[in-house]
Parts: sequence; C-alpha cells; structure tokens
Amino acid sequence: MPEEDGVADRRERSDRREHSDDSGRRGGKKATSPLVYVLRSIGLIVILVLVIVYTVVNTRPIYSTRGTLGEELRKHAPEVAAVLSPADSSHGANVDRLMATPKFQEEKRNFYEDVMRLKQVDSARADSIAEYAVREAYIRGISPAIVFGVMLTENAKFVSNAKSNVGAVGLMQVYPKIWLNKEMTALFGKDLASDSTNVKYGVFILSQYFRPKTKSGQTRERDWQTALLRYNGCVKGTNTPRCHTYPNKVQKFVEGSAKSICDGRGFYECIAKPFVAGLFGATNGDSSQVTK
Repeated sequence: MPEEDGVADRRERSDRREHSDDSGRRGGKKATSPLVYVLRSIGLIVILVLVIVYTVVNTRPIYSTRGTLGEELRKHAPEVAAVLSPADSSHGANVDRLMATPKFQEEKRNFYEDVMRLKQVDSARADSIAEYAVREAYIRGISPAIVFGVMLTENAKFVSNAKSNVGAVGLMQVYPKIWLNKEMTALFGKDLASDSTNVKYGVFILSQYFRPKTKSGQTRERDWQTALLRYNGCVKGTNTPRCHTYPNKVQKFVEGSAKSICDGRGFYECIAKPFVAGLFGATNGDSSQVTK
C-alpha cells in the first residue's frame, strides 16, 4: 500500500542518516550507540502510528464530505444552478427552488401518473411518493426511472413498513444493520418506515453504487446491471442464488410500467443519463461534462 511504501522510504532515509559518515564535513562525528538508534527508531514508529490513527479518526466518509447541492450542480449541471440565487446557499432553500421549477413539476407529475396507474395507493399517497422520489433523484443525479423500477422490484404494493425476511425496511427495502449508522442517521434520520426517510436512503445508496469512488478518490460510472446487483446485495449470490436476475426485474418494471416517466424512450435511453443530464442536456452535446 502507498502508506506502507512511504513508511519504508522514511525508515530507509532515517537509516542512511544514522549510518552516514560525516567525517569529511564535520571532522569525525562520534558513532551513535545501538541503544540510541533503537530508541530513535521506536520513537519514529510511534509518531507515525499516531499520525495514521489521527487521520483515520478524523477522516469523514464520502456521504458527509460531499459539497452542497449548489456546488454539485455548478459542477455537473450549470443550467440547473442558474435557477439558484448566488446569495441563497442553504441546502433546504436550494432544494425548494429546484422543486419549484417547471421541469421538476413535470417529472413529478410523470412519476405520479405511473404510480397511480398501478392502482396500489390513493392519489395523496402517490403524490407524496412522487415528490420524495423525484426530489432525491434530482439531488443525487439518478434517473427517476431507476428509482421507480427499484421501488416496484422491492415493494410493488408501496407498503411503508414492509420488512423482508432479512430485515430490510420500507419502500426501497433499506437494510438497517448496514445503513443506520451514526453518520447516516445524522443526515437522513432513523425512521426507515417513513417514506421520505426511506427514499432518501434508497436513492443515496443507488447513487453510491452507480458512481463509486476509486482508490485515487476519483468518481467513476458503473454499468447499470452491476450497480443494481450491488444495491440488491448480490455480489456472489450465495444468500439468494437467483439474485443475478435482479437487474432484469428492474428493467422489466421500467419498460412495462414507467410509461409517463420514460415517455416513449427505450429503457437504456431513459435510465442511462443522470437525472440532471436528462433534464437539461449535456453542455455542447457532451454528456461526460455533466456526469459525476
């Protein structure tokens, strides 16, 4: 690992300093005793260990170090950022302004129509689910079609307090043992049976699997099948042997039920681009400029 290489390099330099012959420059310096050398080496190792521990303890995870919504949009969707007032920098106010845009309202209406078409919930519940889903899709840069498809795959009847046999909860079947940690609950709350809270978690998790961080700290795009398998927890398929079919199920729900959301577009065209790219188009026709 790079940290270990750095420690080894510093130890080698320390060794060279301890054993170098300075007689040519300083007139014959007395050799350092073995005991002093050992004590200095131990001291250096202790200092390095303390530095490493301090760094680990004080480094926040990705979800607590992301920039504000305005910063994210200025980087990835300048057309969206244009609707924000420069002086209006709070997260809540930014979200409110974005939700007031005609395009957001259109996307929310499309989501609402597709939920209503399923005849599982009344109009008030469909409206709230649509608002939560599109709002979080807007913030995280995930296609509403993917959110819709995952919801139907996980919880086709939209039961708020639904719990799986392994304990996953709510609209998007979030697994509390993994995600209800101190950092996440500080951001999103604890009540996974609440639709708003559950969708915040679910869409955030999707965004992390669609655009994971590399070891160098860069964000890369992951293909939709792999991202959905990760969301389902299907890495080796040992717990649920047929979990490899999960992406196909999501695709089937999107193609069969996201009529208004996709508005005649094929599956890949409907889900491929992040939400903000799909809404406002890539700058100069280059979608890479608005992807994270």
